[in-house]
Amino acid sequence: MSWQSYIDDHLMCDVEGVHLHAAAILGLDGSVWAQSAAFPQFKPEEIANIVKDFDEPGFLAPNGLFLAGAKYMVIQGEPGAVVRGKKAMDHWYSLVSYILDKYRVFTRFLTNSGEWSGGITIKKTGQALIFGIYEEPMTPGQCNMVVEKMGDYLIDQGM
Repeated sequence: MSWQSYIDDHLMCDVEGVHLHAAAILGLDGSVWAQSAAFPQFKPEEIANIVKDFDEPGFLAPNGLFLAGAKYMVIQGEPGAVVRGKKAMDHWYSLVSYILDKYRVFTRFLTNSGEWSGGITIKKTGQALIFGIYEEPMTPGQCNMVVEKMGDYLIDQGM
């Protein structure tokens, strides 16, 4: 089975009528083994910081996880095994949202992507990082299940 088929057939699969927005399998050195069409163009230092968080749990928490410039607030994961992040609004949108919310104005479309929610799950194996990026209506739990199941399978295969 090719690495791309792991993306197409497993990570991007339908789960209860929804699927990941984007997925990728990268080597620990940041090399792309396979990715979905929508996986963002990342910077090498972003991957280096993610790998560092697996080695030093909590490294990303103070400033957030960045991928292709998009910021994710790091939320509870499994130190050394799984990093999870929630999409973060930038300061401008947060301020506008706060002000409009004070006046009960519906602000759903004020975030960069037009969504209030979404996030990322990254599972580390012995040789790779498995990325899953989700947006509504997929839930964090559904994303976690897909990404972590693939990661566990690869770990069982010695990868």
